[in-house]
Amino acid sequence: MRPFIASAIGALCAVGLAVTPALSAARGPSTAAPGGEGVPSAGGVHTLPLRPLATARAAGPAVRGVPAQSVEPFSLLGVTWDDAGEDLHGAVRVRTRDAGTGTWSEWQEVQTHRDDAPDPVSAERAADGVRGGTAPLWVGPSDGVQVRVVPAAARHAHGDAHAHGDARAESRRGRGARSDDPLGDVLDALPEGMRLDLIDPGGYEPGPPSGSGDRDDDPREDEWSHEDDDPRDDDGTAPRPGIVTRSGWGADESIRESGYAYTDTVRAAFVHHSGTGNDYSCDEAPSVVRSIYRYHVQSNGWRDVGYNFFVDKCGTIYEGRAGGVTRAVQGAHVLGFNTDTMGVAVLGTYSSARPTADALDGVAKLTAWKLGLYGRDAGGRTTLVSGGNGKYPKGERVSVRVISGHRDGFSTDCPGAELYNRLDRVRDLAADLQGR
Repeated sequence: MRPFIASAIGALCAVGLAVTPALSAARGPSTAAPGGEGVPSAGGVHTLPLRPLATARAAGPAVRGVPAQSVEPFSLLGVTWDDAGEDLHGAVRVRTRDAGTGTWSEWQEVQTHRDDAPDPVSAERAADGVRGGTAPLWVGPSDGVQVRVVPAAARHAHGDAHAHGDARAESRRGRGARSDDPLGDVLDALPEGMRLDLIDPGGYEPGPPSGSGDRDDDPREDEWSHEDDDPRDDDGTAPRPGIVTRSGWGADESIRESGYAYTDTVRAAFVHHSGTGNDYSCDEAPSVVRSIYRYHVQSNGWRDVGYNFFVDKCGTIYEGRAGGVTRAVQGAHVLGFNTDTMGVAVLGTYSSARPTADALDGVAKLTAWKLGLYGRDAGGRTTLVSGGNGKYPKGERVSVRVISGHRDGFSTDCPGAELYNRLDRVRDLAADLQGR
């Protein structure tokens, strides 16, 4: 990988915010890859170190963060750290300043899970520059930021309201540790090398279509792959839905590793929520996808975006990891179960918010078609072999639904209760589309 050159932070805002430190370089792969006919404009990743906050002594000396300050324009953020195998036990809270109005947002919580990741023994996980990280959070075009990261033990001892001015996060997550907890020393410690990553997705002008559908010798696609005219094949394959390919949403193919990673087949689809929040319009969805792509590659250090597909709240489907939408592309979406599976991320956070009917229909159409290509019954079950992830030991054979939620393969809240509880609807519709 080579460093991505980041520009310095802009001038201070007029209300006397703290002096902004220089931005460090984020890292990204060095080799350009084939595919992508559009012309992405400048975008990138800017980073800020998380340091002890002198103003947060009442919440404990371990509290780290970034004081309120002006920064280069960005639209998505996340916190990353050195050890990809380490957990962040605590709360990450942010507020941002709208680049158009100059108004500061309320405090928001960033999900701290790290379970969307390459498998523990994979070459992708062992590559130089791979980092642990929170889920990314979409905040829209912004030019100011403030961050606090509070260890779990400190959260409990002082109360979330005392640490953040908002008691809702503790009641939602319920992960605080007692002050006499034997894990207190661990939970007081935050990961080494923590930094704030600010993602500018860049603009994009779509280019002309690059061809006409999948070709075995070239995994590039049209900018938009339209539905097939034939309603259904005789082998249980559902109609192919429209898919916005990487060229269509503006993937900068120069930042990812060249080549493609494949597995033997697709046995199951794991459904996720992206954890990026629901405050986006459908017109902004390509920018959200571009931002997650940059975060996974340039912040987390992965070879490409982790998910195989995205679906937005309007039901639009987007190609994720490169390699061809019909192919068994290995993703990085369920730690321990990335072999012979596909990952579908619904853009948004669905712990308490309900997914739209359009989003559920989009997931059903996508999974019915893709699973049908590999002879899978969308309403059935299959067996996977764990690569090891804490919930299932390496080598254990695990029976899962062919369309499963992320939590079925890993100890996580993903894809959020409101989305997970509606997967039966997805399965029923997908099975019906397969003619089963």
